[in-house]
Amino acid sequence: MLIVAKAGGNVLKDGVPEPVIHDIEATVSAHRLVFVHGGGVEVTDIATQLGKPQKFVVSPQGFRSRYTDRETVEIYTMVMVGKLNSQIVTALESHGISAVGLSGLDGRLIQATRKKRLIIMDERGRRRVIDGGYTGTINEVNTTLLNLLLERGYVPVVAPVATSEEFEPLNVDGDRSAAYVAGFLKADKLVLLTDVEGLLIDGRVVSKLNAHEARELLPKIGPGMITKIYASLEALDMGVSEVIISSGLIEKPISSAIENKCGTVIRRE
Repeated sequence: MLIVAKAGGNVLKDGVPEPVIHDIEATVSAHRLVFVHGGGVEVTDIATQLGKPQKFVVSPQGFRSRYTDRETVEIYTMVMVGKLNSQIVTALESHGISAVGLSGLDGRLIQATRKKRLIIMDERGRRRVIDGGYTGTINEVNTTLLNLLLERGYVPVVAPVATSEEFEPLNVDGDRSAAYVAGFLKADKLVLLTDVEGLLIDGRVVSKLNAHEARELLPKIGPGMITKIYASLEALDMGVSEVIISSGLIEKPISSAIENKCGTVIRRE
């Protein structure tokens, strides 16, 4: 099988957990794997230390995102690519896993259109239109490059930085980057690892959903999970067979997820 797994910043805040590393090692012995990472928490911390407090905005649909001006995208790229991506690659290599660090800037791996404007909700609950900054809408993934690495036995480790039509770095959401990578590759499964057990409704994990049920739940889901559900639906629409949202803080997080032993499993039907 071809698996795309993504771990968010809350999973990776103290480096790559040993259970994740060992499970990647076990997974690549039987499957092809692309590993996408987040790191928003680290970006915020370092930006603040550099005297650039971060601003977050919320869309009318409830999506919370980082407002990315020119200075912020430079810090974002520095942390995601220069720090976190290299740390993850080093951690995998130290355990004998052949890994290659990439961002969307490398070989135009992730291509996106820069957003000209954003519609956000202000403090009074009113809609406002602001400049789009350096955020992007993904429209292409260089699967030739990824397949070349996968065929040679490497694990591509992908940072969610895209390249614009003007060859500028753009901030793109990690979950949605993973969804597009999985969708363009026609992956068998997409695993979104987070710091909770799965989608929680009324305090209980929802074990299985189809795409229609997931769409109906979107208005009831908070900002921490809504992007993951939306990314899951995008991946399914692009041909991924199954998406699993699960904890990255358990033993065997990836293999347990692809075996449907934990988390929330979302399928098209």
